[in-house]
Amino acid sequence: MDNKRRPLKCIFICILVAVAVLFVYINADRQSEVWDAPAHRKSLPAEPQWEDPGPYHVAYPRNYKFIMDDTPVCKTKTPFLILMVPVAPNDVASRDAIRAMWGNERLVLGQLVETVFIVGLPGGSDAQQQQEQLEQENQQHHDLIQSNFQDSYHNLTIKTMLMLEWLAEHCDSAAFVMKVDSDVFLHVENLVQLLLDPGTPKRDYMTGLVWWHSPVLRNPFIKFYMPRSVIAESEYPPYPLGMAYVMSLDLPAKILRVSPQIKPIYIEDAYLGMCLKRLGISPTNPPDDNMFLVTPEHPLNSCSLSKVIAMTTTSRAQLRSYWEQIGQKAQC
Repeated sequence: MDNKRRPLKCIFICILVAVAVLFVYINADRQSEVWDAPAHRKSLPAEPQWEDPGPYHVAYPRNYKFIMDDTPVCKTKTPFLILMVPVAPNDVASRDAIRAMWGNERLVLGQLVETVFIVGLPGGSDAQQQQEQLEQENQQHHDLIQSNFQDSYHNLTIKTMLMLEWLAEHCDSAAFVMKVDSDVFLHVENLVQLLLDPGTPKRDYMTGLVWWHSPVLRNPFIKFYMPRSVIAESEYPPYPLGMAYVMSLDLPAKILRVSPQIKPIYIEDAYLGMCLKRLGISPTNPPDDNMFLVTPEHPLNSCSLSKVIAMTTTSRAQLRSYWEQIGQKAQC
């Protein structure tokens, strides 16, 4: 009887040993997983980190210089208003359209108005050809200002600060300047009328479509992302939208003075708001909300246009259409 039980006993013992070995193996593997977990987590993709917005982004200030600057603006006469138009080097079509429309306004309500375009260095395989075309264009019009920074969307802050440098150096005796984008319809007479109003400040003045309580965007996967390491606050200081804003000519030098104390960001209009905050200056809302508009949902008629100062457009054809409409004195 014992001899019969012995094989069964051996089998039972072997099964127990096998189960024990399997248990030890599984437990050891689990311990290994737990032990290796921190290392495993380290191998996961890290959260997106802040990067410079582009290969051409260079912090301002830097020793840039003007390589094309023979415009007579502010050299022979002192204008009341200067219209500064940042534009891409290769966008001659927009420059020609502006020259034929609101950029051709010279004497408005008895005030001298001048228009100049500011560009950087062209890029791409045809950069040299673009540069030669720019020089030929300037020989004809003498209204281009060019600096030796790489012209790109992410360098708009550099472009803006160099615009302020040029104004502070050449045109500090003028009264006002408007920075206006090349796709903007501009009613120059309405603008001059606003600036001549006795209630319009002559110093520490900036107006446009002012954004108040604009949130700092923290999502790294969307446009205009800004990490806390760059801006700790949850909101930007108030600033006028970059499509068109006007300032008194005492401000360029003041903004330049405080700008080295402020970390530059590529959102140029928000950066101006940061500089204004450092100066203790707040932008001013225009007297009428309809003076500065971002492309309205429906095209404006002549009566609505008669109240507008600046408005973004969707095409040069629309810009020209609006320009022709204001030439037809509307009966409102």
